[in-house]
Amino acid sequence: MVRLKRLTAALQSVTGHADAMLVTHLQDVRYLTGFTGSSAALVVPIRSTPTRKAKRKPVLFTDGRYIVQAHQQTKNAGVVIAQGPILREACAWILKEGLEHCAFDAEHTTVATLDSMRQWIPAKQRRSFFQPVPPVVASLREIKDAEEIVLMRKAASLGCSLFEQILLTGIEAGKQEVEIAAELEFAARMAGAEAMSFETIVASGARSAQPHGQATTQRMPQRGFVVLDFGVLLNGYCSDMTRTIHLGHATAAERNAYEAVLAAQMAAVAAVPPGVACEDIDEAARSVLRHAKLTDFFTHSTGHGVGLEIHEGPRIAVRQRQRLEPGMVITIEPGVYLPGRFGVRIEDMVLVTARGSEVLTPVTKAWSEL
Repeated sequence: MVRLKRLTAALQSVTGHADAMLVTHLQDVRYLTGFTGSSAALVVPIRSTPTRKAKRKPVLFTDGRYIVQAHQQTKNAGVVIAQGPILREACAWILKEGLEHCAFDAEHTTVATLDSMRQWIPAKQRRSFFQPVPPVVASLREIKDAEEIVLMRKAASLGCSLFEQILLTGIEAGKQEVEIAAELEFAARMAGAEAMSFETIVASGARSAQPHGQATTQRMPQRGFVVLDFGVLLNGYCSDMTRTIHLGHATAAERNAYEAVLAAQMAAVAAVPPGVACEDIDEAARSVLRHAKLTDFFTHSTGHGVGLEIHEGPRIAVRQRQRLEPGMVITIEPGVYLPGRFGVRIEDMVLVTARGSEVLTPVTKAWSEL
């Protein structure tokens, strides 16, 4: 109920004449109601209308596959099992209730979805019926409540234990990258993860210079870096971490690059108290790499929010002036990538607290030669 109240308050400040909001992004539906099905739409009344003084209760629309699940999971909303297209029934309900204008999330609603919504509205009302609004639910989701933080700690902790396990038993010269990924993912599922939160990255040798080098059949080199970037989905929430290890004896250039990335990552983590601008955290990492003459090889942003989805707001990047708030969970992941040679990335999940920050993935980042 608290989340729905926060949404209603936020919508009243960003909508014009809208009486309700039609939520179609599944992760937003889950956040607001608890429903986890793959097909759903949620109508959230914003205000009362002249024909009804009391504000209506939110209503979740889904299909016949989820009759039991919807009634078991959905909180603080009614449930309608649609007999036809979900959007058609949601729009019919809106019209039946006498609502004249409906907001929708312009960022998460495709043109095709908007066309589908409009086709169920009478022609004389169609043009002005749906009103675009910013991603209000996504903004609310940026700040995790106490329940969410507990779940994110568990997801992050599982990720750490998986890294410790694979570090001890799974990485050796001659082994295929896909073997390491498979072992890690199997261990995750056996430990209770619903899935991986994104495609596991295992990039070794020269492939470590590819920031998103998903695992291939390439074999681990006798000598070189191995970048492991992975996350688990546990109780609906994602984890995300990256560690870079080295097989065999490292060269001076490799050591210098690793130490520079580690220093950049630690500087950015130290710059995370509430109230700081996201661009300042990015600069904290970038300035260290600039001093090491490696900034030209840092080719992506420093981090991003994480939660029900692996990429959420805020963005930790250049020219991002949004300020951190307690409850946000972000990643800090600087890296350097020298094409044809090697790459290094180190990533932690960081919780913004009232007084500073807390690293949720504290597993070792010490220099390692296996």
